Amino acid sequence: MGGGSGGSGGGVANSSSSARSPSSSSSPSRSWGLECLIRRKRVDSADSKRERSQLAKRLSVFDLVAIGVGSTIGAGVYILVGAVAREHTGPALTFSFLLAGTAAALSAFCYAELACRCPSAGSAYHYSYICIGEGVAWLIGWSLILEFTLGGAAVARGMSPNLGSFIGGEDKLPGLLARQTIFGVLVDPCAAILVFIVTGLLCTGIKESSFFQGIITTTNIGAMLFICLAGGYLGFKSGWPGYELPNGYFPFGVNGLLAGSAKLFFSFVGFDCLTSTAEEVKSPQRDLPLGIAISLAICAMLYMLVSAVVVGLIPYYALDPDTPISSAFASYGMEWAAYIITTGTVTALCASLMGSILPQPRILMAMARDGLLPSFFSDINKHTRVPVKSTIVTGLFIAILAFLMDVSQLAGMVSVGTLLAFTIVAISILVIRYIPPPRVSLPTSVEQSVDPVSFQFGHIVEEIDAEIIVRPVDDCSFLGQSFLCDRENSDKNPLLEDHNVQGASKEKRRQKIVTWSITIICIGVFVLSSAASAKGLPSVPRFMLCGVGVFLLSGSLFVLTFTDQADTRHTFGHSGGFICPFVPYLPVACILVNTYLLINLGAGTWIRVCLWLLLGVLIYVFYGRNHSLLKYVVPVPNVTAEDTR
Repeated sequence: MGGGSGGSGGGVANSSSSARSPSSSSSPSRSWGLECLIRRKRVDSADSKRERSQLAKRLSVFDLVAIGVGSTIGAGVYILVGAVAREHTGPALTFSFLLAGTAAALSAFCYAELACRCPSAGSAYHYSYICIGEGVAWLIGWSLILEFTLGGAAVARGMSPNLGSFIGGEDKLPGLLARQTIFGVLVDPCAAILVFIVTGLLCTGIKESSFFQGIITTTNIGAMLFICLAGGYLGFKSGWPGYELPNGYFPFGVNGLLAGSAKLFFSFVGFDCLTSTAEEVKSPQRDLPLGIAISLAICAMLYMLVSAVVVGLIPYYALDPDTPISSAFASYGMEWAAYIITTGTVTALCASLMGSILPQPRILMAMARDGLLPSFFSDINKHTRVPVKSTIVTGLFIAILAFLMDVSQLAGMVSVGTLLAFTIVAISILVIRYIPPPRVSLPTSVEQSVDPVSFQFGHIVEEIDAEIIVRPVDDCSFLGQSFLCDRENSDKNPLLEDHNVQGASKEKRRQKIVTWSITIICIGVFVLSSAASAKGLPSVPRFMLCGVGVFLLSGSLFVLTFTDQADTRHTFGHSGGFICPFVPYLPVACILVNTYLLINLGAGTWIRVCLWLLLGVLIYVFYGRNHSLLKYVVPVPNVTAEDTR
């Protein structure tokens, strides 16, 4: 069968190659429709990544943990413990950290599987491009650019007040570092200088920057361990007065506990930046899941220990909202502890800033590789083997923003990019498990030899013995993950042909059920989260909407639970890595948590975010979709693309 088909197929391939010109003229017309929004790229094979990527594969598990912990534990935890304890949780602050860490772990499980299956730079942008489509991928990438830019500027802006606390106040800083008012604008030179230093460090190489981040992260962890040990000694000596209160351990009730967890959730954001370094990890299938898990576990344990000590030293209502930890130690006569705590705060700011700048050049690089941004951003330095040009542009833009603006009022916009990425990653897990992309884009080497119109008129393409074969779809029946294309054998065995048709019909019906179930789950989550957050609505319509959301969500989840997952999930992407457990329950819970948090960010935040997304849509319409590498490629069945690797 292979020899005969190869001969005839070769003739078709040659003839289709000669018909390339007319087909090319028809492709642009297709790209101007909505089809460009759902076109998906294929998972990079090991060979294609070796040919294309020049990034240095030098990161180990230790490096990933240093990056993950440093990016996650920011200076905010030194302040949040006081504000959240006073307003929401009281002595139950530790339980709020536990709930927030559990919610973050849901997203971490999803990220870990996708990082193993698709170990390329780009993080959530890359995953959504493969699983959902180009339109969603562009919006996710554009949102992540906003997240890392504003996040980096906000972190850098917090450096000068903390440096000032070392020398008795911000007003005693040298003139070069002190904040000044120029033409009515409060500028921060210290923030800009810090961004330039971190940017230069990141340009030296991924191993060098991760080593430095390991040093400052270790210093930060040392400061937190001092808080735990010294505070624990004081607590046992004094009898933990913060826990002996007349209004009990949960003074604000369950609602306060959940509200505190929602605020503390963002203290665990940072592990996702590890996935943007996937191409620079020596063994991504093994090291990326370990790096994510260890980073999240270390952060959760440190958060819980610090919070348990601080709220136990003094009553929660006596905590200073601005300097809760220093004030707690000062109440025991340990004013000098403020210097150790400030050291931890400064190192946390440096590590967090590195975690904000590190992923963005790699996301820009991934988008430029796909043609959605100019190729300038995809250049890799031959000596340091990092995207130096993208890193410099990123650092320059963040430095200007930190120098000129107080971005604290835009902090909510940072959360949008994070939560959107977490939500799309969870949806991508459902897509991979139940409806893996059946059609992907044909590689350039194969696409040049195939007439795109041939597939449109009912042909498939496959590569056998280095020859491109185009066969009529009528001659092929889809069963499971293989194509049966032997027309002669089918004629000899009608029962086999009928069985193949029945299998294809059953698979098509299963895919329709799954597609509608996932769609209705997303609708149910949105309705439930909106109704639960709409406190201004009267009770009756609010409970009715909640009931509708619960019905849609639970009904579709029930259908999805008793529907078989796709057989092709075992061969989708790279094999041998981490597999997310408890599917579909875990991804659906992740979608629910993140959607609820998104809706509660406030109308003002969403108005500003929509303006940013509108700018992104305009860039995509006038540049991205016209320069996308998928504009002229041929869609083929996923199994065929696997054969072309």
